[in-house]
Amino acid sequence: MKNFYESPLSSRYADRGMSAVFSEDTKFKLWRKLWIALAESEKELGLDISDEQIAEMKANSDNINYEDAETKEREIRHDVMSHVYAFGLQCPKAKSIIHLGATSCFVGDNSDIIRIAAKFRAAGQC
Repeated sequence: MKNFYESPLSSRYADRGMSAVFSEDTKFKLWRKLWIALAESEKELGLDISDEQIAEMKANSDNINYEDAETKEREIRHDVMSHVYAFGLQCPKAKSIIHLGATSCFVGDNSDIIRIAAKFRAAGQC
């Protein structure tokens, strides 16, 4: 399972909620939601993106194929592009539009902000 962040610090000091917010599952599901939002926005702006491509991405957004991503990351040594590749295996019709026009910071930074805000909201600090 990849639903909890793992490190010596998290096992000693973080509560289960924080570990879940910063887990691999949460991060990579957010990346996929961000790629879907990007595709929807690009479609709205007139790019040639079909409803079928977006539907295919949505249908596979929570089914992270870790083994494919990890194998690709060992080869190319890039976490974002390995997950673009893995998502593309699950979404062959949408493969060409996943991450279209974005940088790695698009998913990395935005998912970090979303997770940090979620933890603050859960703690009543926002």
